[in-house]
Amino acid sequence: MKKYNVAVVGATGLVGREMLKTLSQRDFPINELKVIASERSEGKKIQFEDRELTVETVKEGTFEGIDIALFSAGSGVSKKIAPQVKSAGGIVIDNSNAFRMDSDAPLVVPEVNGEDLKNHKQIIANPNCSTIQMVMLLKPLAVKYGLKRLVINTYQAVSGAGKKAVDELIEQTKSYLNKEEIKNDNFNHQIAFNAIPQIDIFLDNDYTKEEMKMINETHKILHNPELPVTATCVRIPVIFGHGESLNIELNSNFKIEDIKELFAQTENVSVIDDPAAEKYPLQIDTENNDDVLVGRIRRDNSVESGINLWLTANNLRKGAALNAVQIAEYLIENDLV
Repeated sequence: MKKYNVAVVGATGLVGREMLKTLSQRDFPINELKVIASERSEGKKIQFEDRELTVETVKEGTFEGIDIALFSAGSGVSKKIAPQVKSAGGIVIDNSNAFRMDSDAPLVVPEVNGEDLKNHKQIIANPNCSTIQMVMLLKPLAVKYGLKRLVINTYQAVSGAGKKAVDELIEQTKSYLNKEEIKNDNFNHQIAFNAIPQIDIFLDNDYTKEEMKMINETHKILHNPELPVTATCVRIPVIFGHGESLNIELNSNFKIEDIKELFAQTENVSVIDDPAAEKYPLQIDTENNDDVLVGRIRRDNSVESGINLWLTANNLRKGAALNAVQIAEYLIENDLV
């Protein structure tokens, strides 16, 4: 098998480290591997399988010979550095918001719209973590029944905001239990024992940037810009795993049993739905699980063809690192590198 020269940009962050872990777990065909981060991490050592890698910063010639670069270093870094990879002949798979709405950049979940990669122009966008897990369920529904309207409510883990946010939740929890002063650095409000109905900044329409990401990305991935979608995104004191409550109106009638069977047959989706036994997806269940977990599947009796469901997924894995690596695998399998 041909092997590829790979770079991970943002390699010392939560998602960057998960990308390295995922590359190893999936036996990605790597020849040379570069780990790249900011100047404060330069010279640090990272163990990857039997190799000890030294963290580099971006310099002239850094990306020469690189076939695929996985980015998770923020939109500012991506906008500045991704063109360098492209100029050097490599392909960028970017985890930030920098290129998601760029008409030249495919926005891809391989199980959903992998065919969009066939028209890539060397920069590919990885969707928002919450969008990825949701469209895994929306696509089979769209194909079989058609989508009429979508109402999204998310309950998102703090790891979606980075390592400092995780540390803040842990420290605030300790302070709360010890009746000490609670300090807010990463969030505008206390996150321990609380829920914050704001993720990212507010826009002029009073939706947050995170909510509009979900709306706009869903339109692009499903190739359905007219689909009515609304969203409310909430940060909750969970470290890993995003939860979502979806209310979906379909264009045609259905049987709940058929919906459950449809999801059971969907690649990388697991149905956990046994109300009598109080079995349903939990965010804690996603820690070592790469599937999207769905349950609480039930009819919405307030509309003609509506369903309610609950889903969870690992926001660092399928929501970020795993999806990026799956994009790279798709490129290789379809001779698109």
